[in-house]
Amino acid sequence: MIEPYEIILRLVIGAIIGAVIGYERQQHGRPAGIRTHLLVCTASVIIMIISTEYYHLSSIDPSYVRVDPARIAAGAITGVGFLGAGVIIKSGPSVLGLTTAACLWMISAIGLAIGGGLYTLSISGFILTYFSLFLVRKFEKNSPALHYKILSISTKIREQNQQLLDSIKETGCVITNIDYELNKEQNRLSYNITISFKQDNIQEKIIKVLNEDPTVMSMAFHR
Repeated sequence: MIEPYEIILRLVIGAIIGAVIGYERQQHGRPAGIRTHLLVCTASVIIMIISTEYYHLSSIDPSYVRVDPARIAAGAITGVGFLGAGVIIKSGPSVLGLTTAACLWMISAIGLAIGGGLYTLSISGFILTYFSLFLVRKFEKNSPALHYKILSISTKIREQNQQLLDSIKETGCVITNIDYELNKEQNRLSYNITISFKQDNIQEKIIKVLNEDPTVMSMAFHR
């Protein structure tokens, strides 16, 4: 059996680690913050302790039935999957919240390790998690990322549609998909163009190019 002071120690360590990771997420405006990560980590510690104690206190003869202490603990990972799905948001071609969902999954695994008394494993996992959130973020900011936008354009019906697309490509973006909508009654041709780019000033360049085109009636960027 686990001594009472050892149970309290594991719970406190789990609460501290969950709060530290949750604080980092909350500072960046993520939906799962201190309380969520603290509760997930602490709950994982409790579940692992219950699994371990149930195994040791089971009165079932192992020669007839073998009790698997990992069965209850495995349910924690399944439960965290539902929480992770709740923080993932899809906005157009972009998906937000994947890192926070991964943090919840990782913090649950760390809590299970703490509940099992694997302090070296849990502390190492915590250090790697914080390193990936804090230091790797700085590296990502200095590395140009590929952005996706949907460019909606409404123009007068024209013979040379390719000329408009070529003008957009000359700004440095890549056109990955194009949808057309023709309205002869209003003499209007609408485009929904999916573009990708790395430079931050591409949108300004596109606006300038389209503003100089007299056939363009309206334009808008969507995520």
